[in-house]
Amino acid sequence: MYIIGMMDETDRAIVTMLQADGRIANAEIARRIGMAPSAILERIRKLEERGIVRGYTARVDPGALGYGLLAYVLVRTTDCPGQDQTGPALAALPEVQEVHHIAGDDCFLVKVRARDTESLGRLLRERLGGMTSVRNTRTTIVLDTIKDTTLVPVDAEEPHHV
Repeated sequence: MYIIGMMDETDRAIVTMLQADGRIANAEIARRIGMAPSAILERIRKLEERGIVRGYTARVDPGALGYGLLAYVLVRTTDCPGQDQTGPALAALPEVQEVHHIAGDDCFLVKVRARDTESLGRLLRERLGGMTSVRNTRTTIVLDTIKDTTLVPVDAEEPHHV
């Protein structure tokens, strides 16, 4: 889906501000842009309706809640095309933050948060290993995170097609 062409400069400015601070007041956005707060509210509603702004959430430090171990798990399954039962099952696990259906030898890339290597091992052996459709897994444990963001670039440039 390509939407940037459907957004004007004001929409891009609003999205940029909301990404930086989801709790920013409409009045503050209006002040910075030089528009009426009611006009900003209407634009935000339209951005939400069009699915550009999908929601608002607090970013929580996983380590502060005891989930300091981050791992990425490649999962290979026996699912046939069009018979995806594993993806939803993976997504239902509370330690799983992201599930991506991928191209290549493996079927899914899964981002997992765990308390420690012992709890990660249990998750892999008991819950993922207990899924009949999971053929095998390969796990990479993150030692240090250099960049972790949810920000999406919002600019007026057309995407470059190669």
